[in-house]
Amino acid sequence: MPPVTTLPKPLQRLIQALERLPGIGPKTASRLAFYLLRAPEEVSRELQQALAELPSVTYCQRCFYFAEPGQTLCPICQDPQRDHTTVCVVEDPLDVVAIERTGLYQGVYHVLHGVLSPIEGIGPDDLRIRELEARIPREGIQEVILATNPSLEGDATAAYLAQRLKPLGVKVTRLAQGLPTGGDLEYADQATLARALLGRQPVE
Repeated sequence: MPPVTTLPKPLQRLIQALERLPGIGPKTASRLAFYLLRAPEEVSRELQQALAELPSVTYCQRCFYFAEPGQTLCPICQDPQRDHTTVCVVEDPLDVVAIERTGLYQGVYHVLHGVLSPIEGIGPDDLRIRELEARIPREGIQEVILATNPSLEGDATAAYLAQRLKPLGVKVTRLAQGLPTGGDLEYADQATLARALLGRQPVE
């Protein structure tokens, strides 16, 4: 594979841009760039159009999952068939996708957009915790399922949330173990997630 510096500048810039993506190293970035260079023009055009439309994606003003362009609420929050008295709290939007794949959960969500991490300087005010507390009386929420990842930070965040939410008179549960410690929800298989949802336990 030729050194990046010997390549035409547009190709160099594309490779360097691809390298910034998570999990993409120099070799993979080069292969992707060369593929796009040789691919039919419509492939590059579709990718260019998709990237151009990406900034129009917004966050739901209620749960902070993804909303369609021009919408204030996500499709889940807008769905009258969902159980709006049960809220599943997750770390990021990809966790919503993982749980939805099980086909078992019919409630709604609340996305924190992170976890408590003193080392990284992330405290309660950096997460969507106040918005979650405000939803409970406003929407008549009866159960909050804490579905943060089974990691040190995820467990600490769940314990902190349980402490803050219980005085509000809401039932607080945590996903049952069965999810690997240190793992991420987005990488868990459907069967494991299903068992964890069905076997959730009250937080003591």
